Amino acid sequence: MDGNKHTPEGILSMDQNDALSGFRKRFYIPENTIYMDGNSLGLLSVDSEESLLRVVDEWKKLAIGGWTEGKRPWFWFAEEIGAMAGELVGADPGEVIMSGTTTVNIHALVSSFFRPEGKRNKILADELNFPSDLYALKGQLKIKGFDPEKHLLLAESDENGLLDEEKITGMMTDEIALVFLPSVIYHTGQLLDMEYLAAEASKRDIVIGFDCSHSAGAIPHRFNEWGVDFALWCSYKYMNGGPGSTAFLYVNKKHFGKEPLLAGWFGCNKEKQFDMLNEFIPSPDAGRWQISSPAILSSAPVEGALKITLEAGIENIRKKSVKLTTLLYDLIKTEIIPYFQGCRIVTPTEPQRRGGHIAIKHPEAARISEALRARGVVPDLRPPDIIRIAPVALYNNYTEVWKTIRILKDIMEKKEYERFPVVRRAVT
Repeated sequence: MDGNKHTPEGILSMDQNDALSGFRKRFYIPENTIYMDGNSLGLLSVDSEESLLRVVDEWKKLAIGGWTEGKRPWFWFAEEIGAMAGELVGADPGEVIMSGTTTVNIHALVSSFFRPEGKRNKILADELNFPSDLYALKGQLKIKGFDPEKHLLLAESDENGLLDEEKITGMMTDEIALVFLPSVIYHTGQLLDMEYLAAEASKRDIVIGFDCSHSAGAIPHRFNEWGVDFALWCSYKYMNGGPGSTAFLYVNKKHFGKEPLLAGWFGCNKEKQFDMLNEFIPSPDAGRWQISSPAILSSAPVEGALKITLEAGIENIRKKSVKLTTLLYDLIKTEIIPYFQGCRIVTPTEPQRRGGHIAIKHPEAARISEALRARGVVPDLRPPDIIRIAPVALYNNYTEVWKTIRILKDIMEKKEYERFPVVRRAVT
């Protein structure tokens, strides 16, 4: 990056020329706060507040009538919001449904897509995946009578804590029945080459799925074009749907005939759902993997959040996100790394290989995070020694990135973190 962009004047110019700057005023930003934790929980928008309050009002005035008489009838809410989200991930009609939570969706999809046969009876994942994803994979192996110690293969990271896609494909042997990987490594921020991995899995006739919780809403995907078999993601990070908001799942239309083994009430064909048949008649599309009635109040804010994201355009969001993280990366590299021993960046250098955050490794990460919070900067801690800083394109600006590094440098120079206890707070 051009050095003059590191000056206050250069930073101001970047903000003045930011095509997405107008979206910032549609979010509630905590007072006197630089919020850099949107990869953990996105901020509330005016649009999300409006869609939530509308649904609350429908419940108040229409009661049960809201299922069919609401402005966006609750009975079809999951399908309609799923269609909106489908635009962000390159899905065809019917391939995305808003449903459940991330881990529940892993169980629902893996139960259907992990079909062991003969020696093809193993799942390939990675050692850096979010732990709950691995819990679910191990549980699915046990349900089908397999030992996770022998039948769950984990691709190892290199000495820099990064995964190598070629090594992962090298593990796609004729013993692998399913590959399940994250789109972005949650702590380092490494973005995997999903298109390449999906193509290599397809060549070997292996089903592949992705957890896109750390990329959905920040990075454009083209699931259908890439031949991804299935995917799932939460909506409370870059999608700004609110704490515990309803998640999403994607199933490629070529698999619409698969049987959902964790069948449930809302996976029924809607024309048959209230016939109260003992026989399960599944929805003709991805909706068949729904299990329970949709959590309407947890889904309502997602509608407003998606409205903003679609208005801004996912390609534009990614473009600004890359500029924000590049500025952040460069400032850490020039203003922090040379002056403070034990501090290093663990996120890939190349913009196309990283998601929406930059991760710094330091033995005092926990106390540095507390010092930042005390100064009004909200980062994210991943124990034991990683600080994640996530400038979000829709509501962060370049000045905030610059201020964050100035504050971090001051904290490090004065060793302000030393006044905080070693015992860390609860991590969210």
